[in-house]
Amino acid sequence: MTLPVLSFLLGCVTGLRSLTGAAAVCWATHLGWLPLEGTWLAFAGRTPALVVFTLMAIGELIADKLPRTPARTEPLGLSARVFFGGLCGAALALSYHAKLPPAVVAGVAGGVAGAFGGYNIRHALVARMRWPDFVVALAEDAIAIAGAFWIVSH
Repeated sequence: MTLPVLSFLLGCVTGLRSLTGAAAVCWATHLGWLPLEGTWLAFAGRTPALVVFTLMAIGELIADKLPRTPARTEPLGLSARVFFGGLCGAALALSYHAKLPPAVVAGVAGGVAGAFGGYNIRHALVARMRWPDFVVALAEDAIAIAGAFWIVSH
């Protein structure tokens, strides 16, 4: 797969769960899958970043199940997804020694697509198919986590 496609897909994962892509980038950098040493994102592979982003991603997975959590399509949640989608695209570009703009734009686009697509699919499964929201949310978690780690391992 090409870098823009991988960046878009990692952005889509970030659209589902705003910190899962970033946590996966930290793990991939820490494990040596994404060579970011010597770049401005080298901190991603260091233990403090790994711990902070992993804990924040776990916190988000928990908070997503709470009834008062705002929709991911609201300004604050959407802006986080756009920011981290672009940052994940940048990480992939830096690891490939490629130009940043196409990967960042693809990551941002994926963040928006994942946020709105995930929201609409989840809403449809719950409202029309009458699937329990908690079950759909857990499936979405699994897709985001597995997808993120599949992408950063390639």
